[in-house]
Amino acid sequence: MEEFTDDHIKSLLSREWLVKVDSAKSKPYLFKYSSSLVDLSCYFMITDTKSVWAEVLTPKLVARRWRSCNKSSPDSFADEGDEEVWRERLIELLSKAHTMGGTTDMSFEIVESNFADLGVEIQFENFKWKWETCFVGHKKSSEIISKHLIFPLISLNHLAFSSAESLGEMADGDVEKAVDKLGRTARRTVDNHVKNALSKPKVASAIQRMTAMFNFMPDLSSVTSTAEKPLLELEEEDLTVATKVPAKAVYQTPTRRKSPSPTPVIQPRVGTPKAVVTSKTDPPESSTESESEDEKPSKPVVKPSQHIPSSKPGPVSSVPAEPSSIPESPPSRPTKKARPSSPSSSDDSDVNMNSRAGSTVASNTTRRTTKQPIKRGGKRF
Repeated sequence: MEEFTDDHIKSLLSREWLVKVDSAKSKPYLFKYSSSLVDLSCYFMITDTKSVWAEVLTPKLVARRWRSCNKSSPDSFADEGDEEVWRERLIELLSKAHTMGGTTDMSFEIVESNFADLGVEIQFENFKWKWETCFVGHKKSSEIISKHLIFPLISLNHLAFSSAESLGEMADGDVEKAVDKLGRTARRTVDNHVKNALSKPKVASAIQRMTAMFNFMPDLSSVTSTAEKPLLELEEEDLTVATKVPAKAVYQTPTRRKSPSPTPVIQPRVGTPKAVVTSKTDPPESSTESESEDEKPSKPVVKPSQHIPSSKPGPVSSVPAEPSSIPESPPSRPTKKARPSSPSSSDDSDVNMNSRAGSTVASNTTRRTTKQPIKRGGKRF
């Protein structure tokens, strides 16, 4: 089979659609035929409005196909010129057969074929013929159907609805002039032409009703010449309903409650002076408060490891007293320097660990008892 090219498709644009029905399946087929006098080839295209099949035959293939379909034809000719003339007559006969008048008495049947996708067998009183067509593909099929069938029908439908007189009652010359005028206008701006052809209410509603009727749809729309313009605005009630959100649908992000920072509770150690003990009810000091307090001069805090030496050292007791028994002694008046007493054996370790300069402070620190002030009623030892 020869290739079915775009040139063949273009040459078929000027050919008419022929319609035949396959009686076995009750299925209609539309087909076109054309031939070339340059190379004496002929080509055939057929469609069921969904797919397209085609075949291209050279003069040799035409002669071979004819002899296979018609057994009474001569097998060969002695002169080559007679063979060429005979082939030309076959192409002319096929051209006459594939016309509106020639297909009137034509028998049409879809048959099985071992060499093609779709076999078409036609028969007349004096001869038979068979087309063995192949599928051209989905993309090319859609292009052919759109260009050869859909757009021409849209334009003709527009002409039928826009003309004041019925096309069936008009003369052939008047219809020809109307078609030519509309075609020249349509090919300039195809988009506007299709829009104007299908945007009329009567045309659109008629096509709508025909489509529903043809496909057995129960709801049939009425054909109308006017189209009402709807109000394309939202009513206030719709807006209020749209803005209102059910209370259950509102999602509130749970706010994290800041847990109060635990108040540091400092248990007073044994022997800790009252000035250093922090109350449980005191709030935690912030960084700003601590900074402000650092700027102010603070009162001296007596640590448990430091004691203000008394004016008169007392005798060292061998029994160690509890740190809590060490009272705060007020600052004493300057007194005369007393002779240092000999340190006991329990104070030797403390004296060795401290420096020589702080020996006096260390000896006073290690003393377990001091002279109690008379105002507190302390006992003297």
